[in-house]
Amino acid sequence: MTVGIYFATTTGKTEDIAERLHGLLDSAEGPKDISDVDDLSELAGHDGVICGIPTWNTGADSERSGTAWDSILEDIGELNLSGKKVAIFGLGDSSTYTENYCDAMEELHRYFQQAGASMVGYVSKSDYTFDESKSVVGEEFCGLPLDEDSESDMTDERLSGWAEKLKGEMF
Repeated sequence: MTVGIYFATTTGKTEDIAERLHGLLDSAEGPKDISDVDDLSELAGHDGVICGIPTWNTGADSERSGTAWDSILEDIGELNLSGKKVAIFGLGDSSTYTENYCDAMEELHRYFQQAGASMVGYVSKSDYTFDESKSVVGEEFCGLPLDEDSESDMTDERLSGWAEKLKGEMF
């Protein structure tokens, strides 16, 4: 079983989390910047895909990450990812952007779902402090939200817990 880790970043924080996650999921392939992917069909070549996305364009209706993900969202939706498992982690700032916390995860989630992927790695919203997020589905986030700006002291625990969850859901 192959699981690829893909990310896009502006400040390097999303790449750092992708690297840290890879250290917890040694059977996954090393992280790859999505801007270095020439052919998106590469994603379909994996049994599972883990994607990292920051939220920059807060409050926007589309293209909320401000990264290379934004230019390929519709292309992702046109892939055939039926039978593939996809998990998403996102970075945001829960204290400064409390009404748009990790919104970009939802956009990525929606397009992978449109491609037929089975979405995994949902996380309860109960341990987070924020006002609103487009990434909340029911009582859960559609992936793992992380806040390296205001809650970096919680990242290691959240990341290791999520890695264990993914081992059961993806591997």
